[in-house]
Amino acid sequence: MLKIILGVAAGFIIWSILWVGVDAILRSVWTSYDESVEAMSFSSSMLIVPLISSAAVSIISGFAAVLISKENLKTPLLLGVLLLVVGIFVQIGVWDKIPLWYHLTFWILLIPMTVLGGKMRSEK
Repeated sequence: MLKIILGVAAGFIIWSILWVGVDAILRSVWTSYDESVEAMSFSSSMLIVPLISSAAVSIISGFAAVLISKENLKTPLLLGVLLLVVGIFVQIGVWDKIPLWYHLTFWILLIPMTVLGGKMRSEK
């Protein structure tokens, strides 16, 4: 059980670091994205990039969590649930600034992509 907890914690930390890093890179190389983040005013097409980033980061964190825990059923699922709970609170903070479809898609992708990352690790 301790390994599962460590895997989930590490996966969460990895997700957070990667998310902040990807956002920083996007903001530094894509000036219109940076301006949109500052103004909290996004075009629909501009919101696709963070969704793709979130999916990729979720896959990587699920993979890493299973790598650490050596358990591929509970670990990625628990990590996905943790990411969803935190994601709900974060998205509520910007609820009126971003379209509903973005919030729902972001939430819907968290658990499946994290579990997918865990399954990718279990096949090795």
